Amino acid sequence: MSDPSTTTANEAKSPDITRWNERIITEVRANAGYAAWSSDEDFAAGRPVPPRIPGFDERGMPLILVHHTGAKTGRERISPLFFQPVGDSWAVFGTYGGSPRHPVWYHNLMANPQATVEVGTERVPVVARLAQGAERERIWAKEIALVPKFAEFEAAAGRQIPVVVLERVPAQASTPPTTEK
Repeated sequence: MSDPSTTTANEAKSPDITRWNERIITEVRANAGYAAWSSDEDFAAGRPVPPRIPGFDERGMPLILVHHTGAKTGRERISPLFFQPVGDSWAVFGTYGGSPRHPVWYHNLMANPQATVEVGTERVPVVARLAQGAERERIWAKEIALVPKFAEFEAAAGRQIPVVVLERVPAQASTPPTTEK
């Protein structure tokens, strides 16, 4: 999502998805990290992907808001994403609903890995990196155990779903000023 005062040509062509994104972001912020994800109207309109996922209570699904910089535009975007805590960091998954293409947020994070996340009520600076090898397999296996639909998305996409780890940037230790004598 972009700053509402500026609209790209793609956003102008798809105002429904822009409004949907804004609704989800507002709901996540109002509910300390949870959103219903889809309303009955969204499903009637054939969107969004993924469909409702069993196992989430009335609060909705826990989502993370990822603030990232557009690789082409340089503008800030915000994407509400499913996530998995990984130690003191978070993993997000580029399923793109089973599309053969990677989502735009993935390209943005790979081009500009410095980002910020809103998780619950906390806003945290992070650095994005692609999980690979055994680390990716471990995180992905845990995610598809929680959300089996993601395995279907990977099969439909015909590509390996990227797992991006958003590592918390450690707070700088403050050093007291020294006084010269």
